[in-house]
Amino acid sequence: MARISIFKGREARLNKAILWILALQGPLNIYNIWRKVRVQRDFSYIRYHVVNRRVRALKEQGYIEKHGEKRAEKIELMAPLYQLTVRAYLAILLNKINLEAFIEKAPEENIITTSAALASTDQFFLITNSYSPLPPAAHNRSRKIRNSGV
Repeated sequence: MARISIFKGREARLNKAILWILALQGPLNIYNIWRKVRVQRDFSYIRYHVVNRRVRALKEQGYIEKHGEKRAEKIELMAPLYQLTVRAYLAILLNKINLEAFIEKAPEENIITTSAALASTDQFFLITNSYSPLPPAAHNRSRKIRNSGV
């Protein structure tokens, strides 16, 4: 099954934990996200700076956005509140859906709507336009033959 990039690799478990916490709790600052992550069994020894870096990376990738500011608990600064974007909710949903079962059991109308939504993205056109049935070396040879006049 194909997985979304934020749910792959070394940071996948922490990404998933942060996204689920924000989905269930609503907007939180990084300190409160860290406190809620530490309650989970696998993350009891996780450091604040690790969660801080992960939240900032998720923000740069477009999965988390700033929602406002709140006075920090221990210091006199205003701390930004973070919430999930629509992209994050879609990533969570697609991570939970078994796409094979969706294709087999979904009504044809849903499949058409989903296909149209996916086809309207720029990435789909980049993939289909760059596709060639020939391997790169064979593709180059066929150009040389055509250009040489043989």
